[in-house]
Amino acid sequence: MTQNTENRQSNHSDRGGMTVVVTGASGRTGSRVAEAVRGAGLTVRAASRADGFDWEDPTTWADTLAGADAAYLMYPSDVGSPDATEGVGALAREAVGLGVRRLVLLSARGEEQARATEEELKSSGADWTVVQASWFAQNFSEGPLVEGLRHGELVFPAGEVTEPFLDVRDIADVVVAALVSGERYVGRTLELTGPRLLSFREAVAEIAGATGSELTYTPVPARAYGEALEGFGVPTQEAAFLVEVFEGLLDGRNSRLTDGVRQVLGREPRGFSDFVRENAAAGVWKV
Repeated sequence: MTQNTENRQSNHSDRGGMTVVVTGASGRTGSRVAEAVRGAGLTVRAASRADGFDWEDPTTWADTLAGADAAYLMYPSDVGSPDATEGVGALAREAVGLGVRRLVLLSARGEEQARATEEELKSSGADWTVVQASWFAQNFSEGPLVEGLRHGELVFPAGEVTEPFLDVRDIADVVVAALVSGERYVGRTLELTGPRLLSFREAVAEIAGATGSELTYTPVPARAYGEALEGFGVPTQEAAFLVEVFEGLLDGRNSRLTDGVRQVLGREPRGFSDFVRENAAAGVWKV
């Protein structure tokens, strides 16, 4: 008997046996989804390379999916990439074939390239929910933007556009609510935003105020940003795709609020100022 088989057998004794596969369980959203799933009394089955799951190797999928009841799908590169469209579609069909029909996909609000991936999920036969999230607040505290802030400058192709920055913990809470609410959110697309609009300049200013640091926001054209990415080693094709995404996402189309979080959770979304205070207290932006 393999360890995974043992895990599946023990999982079915927990709270009626609901086991949720969480892709990207160590990442920005997946780690919070895993925590929220456990907090709801459900069982997490982490899906990462460390756990024997690889998006790029379909032969690893069945062992992770078999015996589970639901899955949270987060593609590791951009959800609108051709690889994501192919991968999510194929995995969703395999999941359905294995009896894992309840699938929740993390998608990007306002990203036209992501719609093909969403359609692949919808046509898979799954009981699907799509979560279209706005720009994560945690992009300022985790990932490639943090190093710039630690050294006094955020260079980014957002101009002066405003964005309703969303705390990823709200994404996690919405995902769990969708999973435990029966049929209520099946076949629905949930558009989530934070509670107020801020420009990237204003967001950086809030971080500066909370940390007592002098921080600068420098907007650059998307194509110049793509050239910088290539300089850091990002493949040319991937950099070109990201330029296309940024030119669309950061054109003002997302400069409006939704009440998606409140509709699902019955409360307002977490505020950006609270996020900044928490992370400043934790020393996230200190060198």
